[in-house]
Amino acid sequence: MGAGGGQASRRGIEPCAVPALRRYVRRLYRPVRVALLYGAHRFLMPCAARGSDAPGGAEPGGLMSSRMTRRTVLGGSLSAVAAMSLPLPVHAAGHGRTDEAATRYGKVRGKREDGIVKFLGVPYAQPPLGKLRFKSPKPPARWSGVRDAVSFPNPAFQVVGGEMGPTGNGRMPAPSEDCLYLNIWTPAADRKRRPVMFYNHGGGYMIGSGSATGQDGTRLAQLYDVVVVESNHRLGLLGYLFLGDLADGDYAANQGMLDILAALRWTSENIDNFGGDPDNIMVWGESGGGAKTAAVHTMPEAARLFHKASIESVAPLRFPTRDGATVRAERTLHLLGLTKNDIPKLSDIPAARLLEIQVSEAANGVAPWGDPAPLPGFGAFVDGGVIPRHPFADGAPSWSAGKPLMVGTCRDETVFFSLFGPPDVFRLDEAGLRSRLSGTYQGAELDRIIATFRRSRPKATPAQLYFAITTSPIWRDAIKIAEAKAAQHAAPVFMYQLAYQDPTVVPGTDFPLGSPHASDIPMKFANVGLDQLPGKRATARHMSALWAGFAHYGHPTARGVPRWPAYTPKDRATMWIDTDCGIAYDPDKKERLFWQRRA
Repeated sequence: MGAGGGQASRRGIEPCAVPALRRYVRRLYRPVRVALLYGAHRFLMPCAARGSDAPGGAEPGGLMSSRMTRRTVLGGSLSAVAAMSLPLPVHAAGHGRTDEAATRYGKVRGKREDGIVKFLGVPYAQPPLGKLRFKSPKPPARWSGVRDAVSFPNPAFQVVGGEMGPTGNGRMPAPSEDCLYLNIWTPAADRKRRPVMFYNHGGGYMIGSGSATGQDGTRLAQLYDVVVVESNHRLGLLGYLFLGDLADGDYAANQGMLDILAALRWTSENIDNFGGDPDNIMVWGESGGGAKTAAVHTMPEAARLFHKASIESVAPLRFPTRDGATVRAERTLHLLGLTKNDIPKLSDIPAARLLEIQVSEAANGVAPWGDPAPLPGFGAFVDGGVIPRHPFADGAPSWSAGKPLMVGTCRDETVFFSLFGPPDVFRLDEAGLRSRLSGTYQGAELDRIIATFRRSRPKATPAQLYFAITTSPIWRDAIKIAEAKAAQHAAPVFMYQLAYQDPTVVPGTDFPLGSPHASDIPMKFANVGLDQLPGKRATARHMSALWAGFAHYGHPTARGVPRWPAYTPKDRATMWIDTDCGIAYDPDKKERLFWQRRA
């Protein structure tokens, strides 16, 4: 497969840096093993708009530099939902004509710009404030007249990201508990029944927004005649503190996932007035958003509300348990100086104080999910009702059996997480490789895993072997998801790997970025800018078209890309996504067999 690199002129882009969030993410995602599961994101986008490439468009002359400063890589290539993307042009509100659409709760007025109609900040539930904190979402109140839906809504309450509030670039307001809104990008608010792409943003259940630049739905709607929907929903402690086994009352389990369910139900009930087809809804997401998508795939109540799914750069076979979530709640009460009898007081504690507890737990090494000790953090868990079972540990859920599924990863996922620390890891020698891996593998097992990956990748440097080994568990578990889905013999599952090798080097080293975690998102949204390398733009054209093809037909298909066969354990057909796409059969077989024998 082609690397799609090429020489580039030296042109840097100044990032909008957010040091506080950088420190938070470093603490939150310290263990690489944890990072493999859900991913850490920051929304640090380049400050200058450079436009976006269109499928089939002419190749512009200007290219982005393949040598950048460390600050530029950290700022310009990492995002709450995207990496290495450029913002779309921002048009002043009020320019162009507006469009209106009816919902069950009242009419909304969007704005027509960039050749589509955008409905921004449409309420899908009541604000979860006061006594509604930690409760299931309630339907929005009806309104009279026409409500403006022309500005991005509040993100969920969280550590402030790069595009949020007065310190951001003005794209969206500051985070708030009043966050249950969604955004819609549609070619027209008519009655044409277009495929709906319902996207769950990433951020490990802790950070992120459905309004972030890298996942802006404009280009998908423009190019592929689809309707894109993205929701904001409760995150972290406010979204996943479970009080149901500690107090009487109607305290919810997985309230953040119930928000997503409410947004999905709203979409099913209303999207036909926005040009969408309620009988053709694709649920998809990357990293933490992929985990949310796996949760939706596991929720019986959601089964009638979507028709296909894509789980990306995450492979959640299991979720934490109800008992673990209860222990986490008991610890949270203790840290707040409360007892079980004081639980009603939680409605009155400032959200900022709750966020302090959440951040301090991250700083103490408590992960935002249940795999590492000592306790599960704040994220989706098996509560026995909303989420009645693990996603794929015991096979795929029967109620989603008939829904086509995509699953896959980036080739170099864990490169992303090492960008937050010193660059030494990108210059490892053999001793450094063994030292780095010794926290997870010891003795003969360490020898075997290094030998296996060296046979599989004979030209790899020690640093490249390190990232291959630390990335491979997520690929291993993605294969398990595909096997579980294929075993149902009810609907196809399609495996992929983003293999494009970005030649941009990590500052202070000669190590190329490759395809790190989150680098796929601007590609899938067709938001790779004109200043990017031609290979990246070509890869983005393939990837966005394939995802839109899946939304349209339930089978990922695109012009200029080979036919993508469904995955089966017999041939293990996998789409290798690059400047020139191709089908790989049982890629990295030696590595797969190593993990299979180790299980």
